[in-house]
Amino acid sequence: MATLLSQPPLLHRILCNNNNKTDSTPFKEKKHVSVDYDAATHTLSTQISGLRKRDIPKHHRLRLQTDPFQKDWSVSDVVHRVYQLRRYDDIDGVLNRWVGRFARKNKCKPDAESYNALINAHGRAGQWRWAMNIMDDMLCAAIPPSRSTYNNLINACGSSGNWREALKACKKMTDNGVRPDLVTHNIVLSAYKTGAQYSKALSYFELMKGTNVRPDTTTLNIVIYCLVKLGQYGKAMDIFSSMRDKGAECRPDIVTFTSIIQLYSVSGQIDNCTAIFNTILAEGLKPNIVSYNALLGAYASRGMCTEAASVFNEMKKSSFRPDVVSYTSLLNAYGRSQHPKKAREVFDRMKSNHLKPNFVSYNALINAYGSSGLLAEAVEVLREMEQDGIHPKIVSICTLLAACGQCGQKVKIDTILSAAKLRGIVLNTIAYNSAIGSYMNLGEHEKAINLYQLMRKKKVKPDSVTFNVLISGCCKMSKYSEAITFFDEMVDLKIPLSKEVYSSVLCAYSKKGQLMEAESVFNSMKMAGCSPDIVTYTAMLHAYSAAENWEKACELFQEMGINGIQPDAIACAALMRAFNKGGLPSRVLILAELMREKEIPFNDAIFFEMVSACSLLQDWRTTIQLIKVIEPSLPRLSVGLMNQLLQIMGRSGKTEAMMKLFYKIVASNGDINFDTYSILLKNLLSVGSWRKYIEVLQWMVDARIRPSSQMYLDISCFAQKSGGTEYASIIYERIELLKKKIREGDSRSKVRDPHSTLLVHNRTKAENHRLLESRMAVTHPVFTV
Repeated sequence: MATLLSQPPLLHRILCNNNNKTDSTPFKEKKHVSVDYDAATHTLSTQISGLRKRDIPKHHRLRLQTDPFQKDWSVSDVVHRVYQLRRYDDIDGVLNRWVGRFARKNKCKPDAESYNALINAHGRAGQWRWAMNIMDDMLCAAIPPSRSTYNNLINACGSSGNWREALKACKKMTDNGVRPDLVTHNIVLSAYKTGAQYSKALSYFELMKGTNVRPDTTTLNIVIYCLVKLGQYGKAMDIFSSMRDKGAECRPDIVTFTSIIQLYSVSGQIDNCTAIFNTILAEGLKPNIVSYNALLGAYASRGMCTEAASVFNEMKKSSFRPDVVSYTSLLNAYGRSQHPKKAREVFDRMKSNHLKPNFVSYNALINAYGSSGLLAEAVEVLREMEQDGIHPKIVSICTLLAACGQCGQKVKIDTILSAAKLRGIVLNTIAYNSAIGSYMNLGEHEKAINLYQLMRKKKVKPDSVTFNVLISGCCKMSKYSEAITFFDEMVDLKIPLSKEVYSSVLCAYSKKGQLMEAESVFNSMKMAGCSPDIVTYTAMLHAYSAAENWEKACELFQEMGINGIQPDAIACAALMRAFNKGGLPSRVLILAELMREKEIPFNDAIFFEMVSACSLLQDWRTTIQLIKVIEPSLPRLSVGLMNQLLQIMGRSGKTEAMMKLFYKIVASNGDINFDTYSILLKNLLSVGSWRKYIEVLQWMVDARIRPSSQMYLDISCFAQKSGGTEYASIIYERIELLKKKIREGDSRSKVRDPHSTLLVHNRTKAENHRLLESRMAVTHPVFTV
C-alpha cells in the first residue's frame, strides 16, 4: 500500500538587490519578496542590514575572534524586537544589546525614518522622556522632523498622560511650519482624554472644526467618551444619532457602541444598555471583551446578578477569556444583590484561573461582605489583601467604615480607625464622612462630633457631604439647635449647599417653630439656582403644617405642580395635616380624590388624616367607605391608625360596626395592644353593653394582657348605677372569676406589661391571635372570618 506524504507549499523567496553580492555596506536596503504559489499570495518587505565585524568597535566585538562572520543585528531585527515589547517593558534591555546603538564608526547616518521608528518605539513603551531626547538628537543632527515625527512624539507624551507636554510638542510642530493633520488632532484629543481633561478635549474639538479637517470615527468616539464623562448625555446621543444617519461619513464602530453602553450605564438606563448590545449583534459587528465588560458592568452597578452571570457565560461561549475586569464586575453584581458567598466563589475562581485580583477586586469583595452585615469576613479580606502584596488604600477603609454603620457595630469603627493609623493611611474627607455617618447612624452623637473636630484639627477640609451627615444626624436625634449651628458654619466656610442640606435645615427650623427662618432658607435656595425637589418641598410643607398655615401650604403645593414636580404620599400627608389643623377637613377628602386621579399610593399617614377629617366632619358614611378601602391593607397598617378607626366608630355610637372592624383586624393578624382594648371597653360601656364589655375583658386575659384597675372600677360603677340588683351580682361574679384567673396565671408565668405592644416571650403573635379567635368564636358565634 502506497503512503502519500504531504508536500510543502511551493514557496519562492526572491531577493532584489542591484548591488554586488559581495557588497557588505551596512544599513543597505534589500527588497524581499515571498511568493506562495499554492495560496496565490505574495509579500514584499524591506530589510535593512546591520554592521559587520570591521564596522564594530573592538570593545564591542565578541571574544571569539575565530568567527569571521561576526555581525550586528540588522535594523529590521531591532525594529521587530522593539515591536514585540509590551507597554512599560524594558526597552533599554533590548537596545543595549544592539551594537549599532553604540557604534560611532557607522558609514551612514540614520535618517528621519530611523528617528521616527525609535520615537514610536519609546512611546509604545511609555518612555516619553526618551522620545523627547531622541527628538533633540534628531534636531542636533540637522534632520528636519516630519509630520510623522511630531505625531509620534505627541503620541508618546499623550499616551503617558502628559497632555501638557503633548501640547508643547504640537505647538512646536506648528511653529516649525508643519501643519497638523487628522492624525495629529486625534492624538491631541486622545492625550486630553487620557489626562482626564474632558472639557479641554471638547474645546479643542470646536477649534478643530475651524481647520477644515474633517473628523473621522476615531475623533467622534473620543468626543462621545468625553461628553459621557462630563454627564452631557444628550449631546453624546446627538453625535451618535448623526453617525447612524443614512449617508453619514463617519459610521459608528464597536468602540462607538461600547461608549453608548457606558453612557446608558452611568445614567441608570440598563434596558437601553441591553438594546444597544443587541444592536451591535444585529448590525453584524463583533463585540470585543470591552463591550462585554461594559454590559457586565452596567448590570453589576444595579445588582442584577442573574443578567450579569448570563453575559459572563455568553462571553466565554464567544471564545473570549474573561479578564480581571470581567470577574470583578460579576463579583460586584453578587455583592450588590446581597450574595456574598457567590461573590467569594467568583473571587476564588478568578484566582484559580491564574488571574491576579487587583485593588478594585478586593474592595468589591469587602463591600459584598460589609453590605450584608458580615463585618468579620470583610476585615478578613482586608488581611488577605495585605498578604497578597496589595497595600490597602483609603477606599478600603471607607468601605469598612460604611459597613460598621450598616452592621450596627460601633466598637469596630474605633478599631478600623486605629488600623488605618497603624498602616499609615491618612484619612481624607470621604473617610471622615463615612466614619461620622456611621457614628450618627448608631446614635453615637458625641463621638461623631469629636471626630468632626479632629477632622478640622487635622486640617482636612469638610465638604457638603460632611455637613449633610452632621445636620441630618442631629435632626434625627432631635438636636435641632446643633443642626442650625452646623448650617451656619457651612455658610461661613462658603461650602456649596446641596438639596439634602437645605431639606435637613428646613426640617430643623420647622421642628423649632421658626417659620420665618425656614422661609428665608427656602427662598435663598431658589435664588441660588438650586431647584427644590420633592424632599425640599415636603420639608417646607411640614413647616407650614406645624405653623397651622394652610394657605401657604396650599400655595406651595400648587407651586410644585407648576414646576413639574409630582407630589408623593408624604407631601400630600403634610398638606392634609395642614388642612385638618386649619379647620378645613373637607379639603382633605378633595385632595384624596386628586391622589386617586394621579395614582399616588396611599400610606398610613394619608389614611390617618382622612380618618381625622371624617371625624371632624362627622361624616360616618364616608368613614364606612374608607374602612372598606383600608380593609385589604389591615395587616400592614399601624396599630395607631386602627385604634383611631375604632375610636371614631365608637364615638359615633356605632359599636356594632366597631366590633366588626375589630374582628377583621384580628382575622387579618393585625397589631393589637392595650390601647385597642381600652377603646373597645370605653365605647361599649358608653352604650351600656356590659356583657360585651366582660367578654372583651376575657379576651384580654386570654391574650395575656392584664386589664387595668380602672377597667374593673368602670364596670363596677356601672353595675352600681345602671346594672340593677339583678345584673350587678352577675357582673361582680364575672369580675371575680377574671381576677382569680389572672392570679393563677401570675403563679405560672410572667404577664407582660399592660402598656407594652410586645407579646410575651413564650407565645408568638400568631398564637395569640389564634387563641383570641377561638375565644371570640365561642363568645360571639355570629363571627365569621
